[in-house]
Amino acid sequence: MGDVWSMKGTVVVACNCDYGCPCNFQALPTMGRCEGGWTWHVEEGAYGDVRLDGITFTLTVNWPGPIHEGNGIGLLLIDERSDEAQRDAIHTLAKGDVGGPWGVLGWTWPTLEGPEAVPYDLHLDGIRSSVRAGDIYELESEPIRNPVTGAEITPGVMLPQGTIFKEGRFGSSKRLRLDRLDIDYSNKYTAVAAFDYRGP
Repeated sequence: MGDVWSMKGTVVVACNCDYGCPCNFQALPTMGRCEGGWTWHVEEGAYGDVRLDGITFTLTVNWPGPIHEGNGIGLLLIDERSDEAQRDAIHTLAKGDVGGPWGVLGWTWPTLEGPEAVPYDLHLDGIRSSVRAGDIYELESEPIRNPVTGAEITPGVMLPQGTIFKEGRFGSSKRLRLDRLDIDYSNKYTAVAAFDYRGP
């Protein structure tokens, strides 16, 4: 399997931080530690000669402190419709061996469990997106609401130096759950964005 790769699609992000997530702005996490992760839906992609079109995968990590201090425990979930070659390709990427956002962040999760093949129920609808990966992972995103009036607000952000995405919309977690890593939050940060990666 070659190490020339590319992929583009949609990423759904959720963590334990307040709306917006300070990490996006080079600041420390809201609660002093990071718990959360990303679901990538690959619309078009390949790793060497292995096609990745239509594959969805989730990488969730529980770090004991801020991400940049490392020592996180990660779990990699991959759509059960993938074959062994596709799973191997995604696993190689998630370990951080061949660049992309995982090449920047992979050292922060020295323990990476999986990949585990699970059925996905994925609904992409901007900040109203939802992800269910088997019985292991669940995320339901919704708009942030004004705490006084209850009106929906729909902030966005441009991050020219962003690692995961360059431009995205911010939302709120109606539900974020990953029992395996003791992650369970609501009314916290979510984001939905397009991504376009390539490497090495």
